[in-house]
Amino acid sequence: MDSILPKLQRLSPGTVIPKPEAKAEFTVKGWGKRNGETALIYLIPNHSDPHKPHQKGITGGEWEQAYRRLLTTGEFTREWFDAHMPRCSKEGPCNFTTIGGIFSLFDLATYERRGVYRKRP
Repeated sequence: MDSILPKLQRLSPGTVIPKPEAKAEFTVKGWGKRNGETALIYLIPNHSDPHKPHQKGITGGEWEQAYRRLLTTGEFTREWFDAHMPRCSKEGPCNFTTIGGIFSLFDLATYERRGVYRKRP
């Protein structure tokens, strides 16, 4: 099975992450570390201080786990994400929509409905 990491490495800082229900833009910051592992860091709007966005990150291992799920079952769901990626899930629901949004950006999946991204044929 191929890896999602080479695709992720082509993302430029400032790339807007598609979010189905977000009111403001979430953007790629670049690569950093989370829990001792290389992670894709992204910026979340800070409504109380727009000049200081919040940062979150999704590790390479988490990306691979989500990508394998999409490829093997044809979907990436919030229910599965919460059950099988609990640390990533506990950091916030935006991690789920960031993964799904980037899958959409790469034309790997489409947002089907709340909590479900479906693999593109």
